[in-house]
Amino acid sequence: MGDKQKRDHQDEAAAVLGHTSKKMRPPGVRSVGWALVQAARLHRARTGDRLAKLGLFAGQEQVVQALAAAGTMTMGDLAALLRVRPPTASKTVTRLAALGIVERRAESGDGRVVRVQLTEAGMAKAEAIERIQEEVEAELLDHLDKTDRRRLRKLLRKAARGLAEAAGASGQVTETDAEIEAEDETEGLPA
Repeated sequence: MGDKQKRDHQDEAAAVLGHTSKKMRPPGVRSVGWALVQAARLHRARTGDRLAKLGLFAGQEQVVQALAAAGTMTMGDLAALLRVRPPTASKTVTRLAALGIVERRAESGDGRVVRVQLTEAGMAKAEAIERIQEEVEAELLDHLDKTDRRRLRKLLRKAARGLAEAAGASGQVTETDAEIEAEDETEGLPA
């Protein structure tokens, strides 16, 4: 069968199935969501490979970094900062405690409030994680100039807020969010 006959046969088969002979594109070729997911997967894979060398899984580094910055946090504050549900934060903290990276303490006077902080080993991991994050961030942003980097950060934060609102999780703006937005305004990035 020649090329023309094959095309005609494909067109007939598509017509029988109710499809047009329009050329199909790869999934999400023009989708922002698709591009975002692909970039996030690649970023997560690059980070995950490096974290594995530290004995950590992807996601655990966020808890370590949050505690390194804050010192001590309640489980509720940690969950809110990471924008996860409290059981998710608790499970991660339990695993990190088993590795000797964090320690939990019930607050005196109210045993329901649990505070979490890094151990000495956890502080060492936090420093190693920071180096990993810097390496992967450099790879991610290698082809973007300073203005594009700030703009990308701002747009992604806006998109995340929109999704959070759609999921009913709006109003969880942290001090860090406010600091970054103020920095963007100071640097002249439009809202």
